[in-house]
Amino acid sequence: MYTLFGALGSPYSLKMRAVLRYRRIPHIWAHGADTRGALEQVRAPVIPVMRYPDGTHHNDSTPLIYDLEVRHAERSIIPPDPARAFLAHLIEDFADEWVTKAMFGYRWLEEVDQIQMSRWLAFDALKGGSLETSQSFAEQFRARQVGRMAIVGCTRENFPLIEASTRALLSALEAHVVNRHGLFGTRPSMAEFGLYGQLSQLGVDPTPEAMMRADFPYCFRWLLHIDDMSGVEGEWDAEDAEYAPAIRAILGQVGSIYLPFLIANADAAQAGAETFAFTAMGLPYTQGVFKYQVRCLADLRARFAALDAAAHARIDPLLDDAGCLAALRGA
Repeated sequence: MYTLFGALGSPYSLKMRAVLRYRRIPHIWAHGADTRGALEQVRAPVIPVMRYPDGTHHNDSTPLIYDLEVRHAERSIIPPDPARAFLAHLIEDFADEWVTKAMFGYRWLEEVDQIQMSRWLAFDALKGGSLETSQSFAEQFRARQVGRMAIVGCTRENFPLIEASTRALLSALEAHVVNRHGLFGTRPSMAEFGLYGQLSQLGVDPTPEAMMRADFPYCFRWLLHIDDMSGVEGEWDAEDAEYAPAIRAILGQVGSIYLPFLIANADAAQAGAETFAFTAMGLPYTQGVFKYQVRCLADLRARFAALDAAAHARIDPLLDDAGCLAALRGA
């Protein structure tokens, strides 16, 4: 039995819970005050934390997904075709590192979202203890999160790009999910779970929830389906099947926004700069350098380089059309 220590307001927690549910891996979902002891067992004290059956504790959602693939063969979320497996990883990485900015920005830029979400998150964390205590904690947490906005790039100056990117992503998914829920077949991949984790929060925070209900109603409803797909069987697409338009649209964002973002960050880190800037969709963006995202770029390039010739033949034209190929090659 695994125990997943997380929070309802954590996109990565809900991502991992959805993975465990779909894969039918027995687990206990623990959240709120129950997570405190688990955070003391990992090097980086961030949720979700997974306690394995042997009593060890681990975190970081993407490595957890791959480790579960090794430990449990049934109901894999990695497409068997290496080319499509790489695409699923690339989209998941895009969700984890770029789409998360939409979650953070929508939650902490406007006062209506700040107040409601800080109170809900405090309610989740404390699970009682009086309204006064809960709201006092909420104000402290709100101040902390709002104070971190510039660090993660979620400023008012940057948000036009973040919002435009988010709406483009939701538009692609809205057109796709009325046909089928999966990107790479009639079963979900790690890409869908990565996207779900971030978008799950947009589906409950006041401002983005209203936006999704009004403009992307089927994508909004799709979130509830991805949350628990334990009853889904499904099949993977064949290696030679045409890629869904949504995949092409999302990869277009990866090529025009996410990879330029990663490259600008890595170049700035190499130069010893503290900040970096780039432009996408005709809109400016600047933030502080993040070492973790330097590793993300290196990992993507290493995974891409490791593909065999047959996989490259199936994937390179698609990535070239999306503007991803040169960046992944390191050219």
